[in-house]
Amino acid sequence: MTKICQITKKLPLNGNKRSHAMNATKRKFFLNLHKHRFWDPQKKKFITLKISTKALRLINKYGISKILKKYIKN
Repeated sequence: MTKICQITKKLPLNGNKRSHAMNATKRKFFLNLHKHRFWDPQKKKFITLKISTKALRLINKYGISKILKKYIKN
């Protein structure tokens, strides 16, 4: 599975690692992803999602059912 958030669709960023001498080496900035189970009251079952911390905050604020309607098209 790729390192992508299933809710916000965020991807890893590319950039440079800089040494003390300012030498540039390519690197990737990965997301803070978590595999988390949520209870979906409409389907009456658990859903496992791979989400970023931003998506986790959105789910805590608005609820899983609103987020699933808005971000995931079935």
